[in-house]
Amino acid sequence: MSNPVPAQHPTSSATSADVADLYTEIFRQQATSLEVVSTGRLKQVGARPPIRQYIGQLWSRRHFLWAEARAKVTSGTRETVLGQAWMIINPILNGLAYYLIFGLILDTSRGIDNFLGYLVIGVFLFQFTTQCVTGGAKSIQSGRNLIRAFTFPRASLPISVVLRGLLNLAPTIAAMLLLIVLLPEDETWTTAALLFPLVLALQTLLATGITLLFARLTTVLPDLSQLISVGMRLWLYASAVFFSIDRFEQYPWITGLMEANPMYMVLDAARDCLLYATVPDVATWVGLASWSVGALVVGFLFFWQGEESYGRA
Repeated sequence: MSNPVPAQHPTSSATSADVADLYTEIFRQQATSLEVVSTGRLKQVGARPPIRQYIGQLWSRRHFLWAEARAKVTSGTRETVLGQAWMIINPILNGLAYYLIFGLILDTSRGIDNFLGYLVIGVFLFQFTTQCVTGGAKSIQSGRNLIRAFTFPRASLPISVVLRGLLNLAPTIAAMLLLIVLLPEDETWTTAALLFPLVLALQTLLATGITLLFARLTTVLPDLSQLISVGMRLWLYASAVFFSIDRFEQYPWITGLMEANPMYMVLDAARDCLLYATVPDVATWVGLASWSVGALVVGFLFFWQGEESYGRA
């Protein structure tokens, strides 16, 4: 008696055939190839690009940086009742505090024509530099997650802080000019006032360079961010914001150091243009331009050199 032959299942065989036909139909038209990539064509993620390429990357992102700065300026005061009015109120309150302490109590206004205007210009303009340096110093640390997630020129972060400072400065400058006009001591403006935007441009270059410098330094020495506010306060006192350097005329070395201070040059040139109807002398322009361009070049190169280190823990 012969053994029975197991019955075959035609459905199972048909299914396997259908799958094979489907596989052939999908992949028969796709050519398979193997490409050998040389190591010379591979690039390290986050590697520092050449300086010209790096500048080009920043320039190509200029519209995004400006839009991002505007968004952060708007959101920074959204939860307050007065909103963006605080951009003007803050420097006015600071100026009032300095006037009460140094103008009335300590009487540092001696020998200064239009002390209120002198003080307003000093406080308003120095605040712009302070905002840029203190905010930019923390920009890399606060943007660490963004740096690790995306590839972009890291200088975008401190430069964005400077752009936010410029946006904050616009209403501040309008309030400053209005106060100068409304102050009790009238000033006659001349064509020298037209040079004031040039002073602001040089101050912006100076602030950008210093911001880039400290943005990298704080990644190497994080504790430095705690000392920057103290340093900015000392720089405020050394820039003759609320007193005249003439009080130190018996100490020529002190006046010499203060006159070499770039922020003193900024404030002195701005006061000449807006308060005293005087064109700043050539030495002030040369000194301020040298400081501003030099700080920008040194700060930018110093920051670019550390490009590969900003995403590390």
